[in-house]
Amino acid sequence: MQPELLAPKPASVATHAARDVSVMVLIPCYNEELTIRQVVREFRAKLPQATICVFDNNSSDRTADEAIEAGAMLLCERRQGKGYVVQSMFHQLDADIYIMVDGDGTYPADTVDALMAPILAGEADMVVGSRLHTESQSRFRLLNRFGNRLFLTILNRLFNVHLTDILSGYRVFNRKFVKDMPLFSQGFEIETELTIKALQRGHRVVEVPVDLRSRPEGSFSKIRLVHDGLLILNTILALFRDYKPLTFFALLGSLLIIAGIIPGVVVIVEYLQTGLVLRFPSALLAVGCISMGMLLLVSGLIIHTITRRFQELDYKLQLLNEELLDQINKPLWRQRVTRIKSSERAEVRSHG
Repeated sequence: MQPELLAPKPASVATHAARDVSVMVLIPCYNEELTIRQVVREFRAKLPQATICVFDNNSSDRTADEAIEAGAMLLCERRQGKGYVVQSMFHQLDADIYIMVDGDGTYPADTVDALMAPILAGEADMVVGSRLHTESQSRFRLLNRFGNRLFLTILNRLFNVHLTDILSGYRVFNRKFVKDMPLFSQGFEIETELTIKALQRGHRVVEVPVDLRSRPEGSFSKIRLVHDGLLILNTILALFRDYKPLTFFALLGSLLIIAGIIPGVVVIVEYLQTGLVLRFPSALLAVGCISMGMLLLVSGLIIHTITRRFQELDYKLQLLNEELLDQINKPLWRQRVTRIKSSERAEVRSHG
């Protein structure tokens, strides 16, 4: 499923529609005392009716105090890592719309209406604030931009999609997406897992351009370039193996078969010329590589068949879950409509 690229919609549309739904702003934080107060205030100004939740991940500075003083609801996640924080966010909180944004002050609150608009219009399940969109004017460090581009290219090639940003920390989700998404990442690879699983599980993904701001003086990124880069690459390859096992194992098997054919041809040519196997180690290598390659091809086919069956089961479970949620939400929706109509009648009487 290809993601869509949308231009920002008028802010008034999203703001007006958001009045009838519950909205939560989720801010994962680790040692962001310099920026968290301003982030909370900016999103409070844009979404006065939203619940703003700051998830503190064992900060050693005044991040928690600053968040509370700014008026946010503070929750704590003791397991170290952004992935664990996002897992807790999705499991603990209930809302119609979830807005996830980093607490480092690099993402503008002014674009939140544009990100919410596709969700409110029923056009998307996840909206990504794309920092690398052609219409974005983001301030990246050179090495960070190179890493983002590298992982983006790898993912687009492996999964045959055309995304513009896979590592953005500014995203909006609907309730269906949040409650349907199994997450297992522990650290900064969580955005990669969210992106790949959203596409492979059939969720609608929309990208909206945003401008990444520079960190304020004294604020530092928590990303370890080499360590976290390897984790992100490992996540891409692991999910490629899990969701496209036939392609994954076929590629490995083909490489081994080709590696076995090369010394095998040499051995066969010498045997035809002399009647002797002069390169016995090469013959063993050729047989071993070709045998392993064939085994990988067969394994990929078997795993692919099993995966397809589990995908069918998962689809049926999703349908069952949606039916149960509809049965639960219908009475709540009727109550909400009744309250709205009652308030409208009361306004009419007061004006009369």
